[in-house]
Amino acid sequence: MDRFTPGPATERQYRDALGCFATGVTVVTVAAPAGPVGITANSFSSVSLDPPLILWSPARASARFGAMTGADRFAVHVLGAGEIAVAQRFARSGGAFDGLAMEWAESGPPLLDEGWIARFLCTRVAVHEAGDHAIVVGRVDEVARREGPPLIFAGGAYGDFSPTG
Repeated sequence: MDRFTPGPATERQYRDALGCFATGVTVVTVAAPAGPVGITANSFSSVSLDPPLILWSPARASARFGAMTGADRFAVHVLGAGEIAVAQRFARSGGAFDGLAMEWAESGPPLLDEGWIARFLCTRVAVHEAGDHAIVVGRVDEVARREGPPLIFAGGAYGDFSPTG
């Protein structure tokens, strides 16, 4: 067992401990003045069923932070297994839409046409300060769902999870 106090000297240990918790992988998209912007995020969670609220947390250090926290509407695309290339595209660049099939939500963000198993179209209701990240809370206005296993991220690596019946 390894015990430590999180801080600058133990940042890698802390990240490794957080990596023990497997998460799904999402791509969050917004419309920005310069065009569509997207970012890969695994900090996505349900907050409330009534009203339908979700949250996600963009990093302040990201060049996309202002676009992500300032958008009135956003879409969260839960990626399906096998969509590692899409996750990596949006992890590297917010303008990674080239060659991807997409549509635009009415008065809203760009919507990916492929690669996702659940998509949540949201209106931002709050942004909370949270250290080196922000917590963006959105009211879910519309949901779309497809069958398939999710893309999973744990221990610094992508994988998949196929539930057994």
